[in-house]
Amino acid sequence: MDEGIRDEWLDLQVVGVRIMGEDDSTILLLQERHGTRLLPIWIGAVEAAVITLELRDDVAVPRPLTHDLLSTVIREFVGQAEGRALISAVDEGLFLARLQFLDLDFDARPSDAVAVALKLGWPIRCPRTLMDQVGVEVDEMPNDEVDEFRAFLDSVSADDFSTGEDTA
Repeated sequence: MDEGIRDEWLDLQVVGVRIMGEDDSTILLLQERHGTRLLPIWIGAVEAAVITLELRDDVAVPRPLTHDLLSTVIREFVGQAEGRALISAVDEGLFLARLQFLDLDFDARPSDAVAVALKLGWPIRCPRTLMDQVGVEVDEMPNDEVDEFRAFLDSVSADDFSTGEDTA
């Protein structure tokens, strides 16, 4: 977002990942912390699995995933620096994101920015104007969707997303 434009930033929390539609599209759901709107972002299945694994405390992967590696590098080089993931804009249906810490600012895919923010305990934010533009008002998450999501979490493992490449 242009530094010259002042906008109020909203804190977001990860509600989860949903599988929707006949084509089983995966959607990352971010909800404003002090509101009732969701920011739905379509992401890939592998990225959805990474975020899902990060949301669970009881799942450990045998080898570091990309966001694990990036988080470790950030911690090793800058310590426990304050940082943030920003879902900054949407352009022709494509969400744009940034990772910011210290005086650094990196372009990122929203799924990667969210995964790193979850790993490092950083806040996830978006401009109020973006939420006003594409946010979806919800009253409450239906219980059947929550149950379906929990079932998905219970059945997923890191091996489900192996690319067949050398993991050594």
